[in-house]
Amino acid sequence: MKQKQTMHQVDFAGKRVFCRVDFNVPMDDGMITDDTRIRASLPTIQHLVDKGAKVILASHMGRPKGEVHEEFRLTAVGIHLSELLHKPVQKLDESIGESVEIAISGMEKGDIVLLENVRFHKGEEKNDSALAEQFAKLADVYVNDAFGAAHRAHASTEGIAKHIPAVSGLLMEKELDVLGKALSKPERPFTAIIGGAKVKDKIGVIDHLLDIVDNLLIGGGLSYTFSKAQGYDIGKSLVEEDKIDLAKSFIEKAKNKGVNLYLPIDVVVASEFSKDAQTKVVNIDEIPSDWMGLDIGPKTTSQYSDVIANSKLIIWNGPMGVFEIAAFAEGTKAVANAMASTQGYTVIGGGDSAAAVEKFEVAHKMDHISTGGGASLEFMEGKDLPGVVALNDQN
Repeated sequence: MKQKQTMHQVDFAGKRVFCRVDFNVPMDDGMITDDTRIRASLPTIQHLVDKGAKVILASHMGRPKGEVHEEFRLTAVGIHLSELLHKPVQKLDESIGESVEIAISGMEKGDIVLLENVRFHKGEEKNDSALAEQFAKLADVYVNDAFGAAHRAHASTEGIAKHIPAVSGLLMEKELDVLGKALSKPERPFTAIIGGAKVKDKIGVIDHLLDIVDNLLIGGGLSYTFSKAQGYDIGKSLVEEDKIDLAKSFIEKAKNKGVNLYLPIDVVVASEFSKDAQTKVVNIDEIPSDWMGLDIGPKTTSQYSDVIANSKLIIWNGPMGVFEIAAFAEGTKAVANAMASTQGYTVIGGGDSAAAVEKFEVAHKMDHISTGGGASLEFMEGKDLPGVVALNDQN
């Protein structure tokens, strides 16, 4: 992907800046339960304020499917953002139209407005050109800082960039820089850890990583499809029968590429999927026929931890087990702790892995935690992200 223009190349003084952020934060009864994504956007917003821009923030929340849903309004976000910035943020009730245009026309340098949820318009997810033009009409410059939405070609992430100058925000720049360097010029040994529930969600990532990594560690529910591909009886463990041949092909590809592919050698099994279930640790070839594997075992965690400790670069995407339940959290916790203590550069690929390092209180020891679950996955697959492609190229 070509290098993209950044905020450092724009004089923002007095300019109206449409800044696409990712404020799609988890809410519970009107309260924000995790403000990580809001905090991640603060350096970009503060930079715009400091440079005298008139800052117009836009984001989506949830999946309202083009209709107004009160629970997906950004009002609470606006209040919290104002507290974080120690500065008033004017939250608007619309994202386009006369009331928005009037509010923006009255802005002074350094002022901030927050538009209402852009997904309240059906044209947003359809990348409707008319809606994109209405967004563009509000501003002089477009800044995309929403890496978490960069894999979507929507009106506020891709369409708008066709109408006004478009550059990356500081968070977007960092995400592209860290993930880009990791995948194109990795320090070696380069280790990737892939977990999660299903092979089908990670096919592209595994395939692409097998071309560039030195070590690939597999855990989570998807590992049992690999175990079955090796001929093991996996009892009632999660398996994708239609992906067994694919798992075999990945095992073969690893051999051909000289990649060290690590699969669980022991697992924590349970009599049922429940926090109160009976559990025990067994070797991978000893899973009882009526039990299910729900975490990697201690021998596997020890092996994986050694590989992590001896790596210069480690990327992690996906938990090793059902870490939300204490009985099946030790594998994920061990990997998190190994990542925290390694001398190598550590990259967390968003989503559940980010939640895991937060839960086990080692997030502050990671070198980079991606804010984009789906976006970082697609980037790790080697795919172009529409929200990035649309930005102006470096001269």
